[in-house]
Amino acid sequence: MTTYRISQLAARSGVPATTLRFYEEAGLLPADRTPSGYRVYGEDAVERLAFISSAKLLGLALEEIRELLAVREEGVCASVRARILPLVADRIAETDGRIAELRGFSMHLTGVHADLSVPAPAGACGPDCGCTTGGPATAAGPAPIMLSPTRLSPESEPWRNAPVACTLDAAKLGKRTEQWQRLIDEAKGREELPDGVRLVFPADTDLAGKLAALAAAEQACCAFFDFTLHLTPTALHLEVRAPESAAGRLADLFGATA
Repeated sequence: MTTYRISQLAARSGVPATTLRFYEEAGLLPADRTPSGYRVYGEDAVERLAFISSAKLLGLALEEIRELLAVREEGVCASVRARILPLVADRIAETDGRIAELRGFSMHLTGVHADLSVPAPAGACGPDCGCTTGGPATAAGPAPIMLSPTRLSPESEPWRNAPVACTLDAAKLGKRTEQWQRLIDEAKGREELPDGVRLVFPADTDLAGKLAALAAAEQACCAFFDFTLHLTPTALHLEVRAPESAAGRLADLFGATA
């Protein structure tokens, strides 16, 4: 019977050892112990990790993955498929809703961009110059778009208790960090928040779309992040928050401490 130490399993599967430990603690990946206390994983661990990673890519929550693993252990593929189908249908509905929000936000940005592209009036800014009013959508204040499927309301923030684990391998993680740094370099200001950081960008339609897309991709692999975009007629604000246990990852990407 083939067994793996944690370093061997990490090398074989491409899943970091820290994530393997978390999966064990979360009840997703069982491990035995040697007499000296080292973790030892069974020969099915690689295939089990592949199933977990596949489920994570579908946007499934850990509780749903744990349930699927229990069904999978019964050895009947039809039962696993029957359970996955409604979960994927739920993710499709959530994704379609997010796409609609992003399209609406893009349209709003386009309108603001058009308003600000006309010649500015002479003199200083005033109530009618267009910098602080941009039609009915902006007259009421910033136009927010919530990019976190876990942040349902200010009173309900399960992202604070989400597992601090990333499904990206080392190569993809490095590429993702580079993508964030390229966008963050365009920020014109920043403000530390109790749980993260607020970055201020120019009110640019293309940039807003890139930030939204990258934030959505980040949450697909790191559900512990909470993103919010706020549009004003003169600036685009990106707020990034994370639980205290994710301070390292937050600092790596955004130079902030949770």
